[in-house]
Amino acid sequence: MSQSLAPECNEVKERYDTCFLKWYSEKYLRGLGTTDNNECAGLFKEYSKCLQGALKDRGIDKLLDEAREDNKENDAALMGKKK
Repeated sequence: MSQSLAPECNEVKERYDTCFLKWYSEKYLRGLGTTDNNECAGLFKEYSKCLQGALKDRGIDKLLDEAREDNKENDAALMGKKK
């Protein structure tokens, strides 16, 4: 498994990755779990919170917000397309 973007989040990312891979292979792929019934959601929230804090501390959150704002029209056009 890969390291987190923020080294201080590595431990919680590893716990989430392990949980997710087990859930995905043992339940989801066998039709026993759904994306709404993912027992790893709490770990994902914990990792996301850690990562968001690290991005904010480094000022990267503002860069992401600017990139999202600059690409709103592209995103809307791509999300509206159906195959």
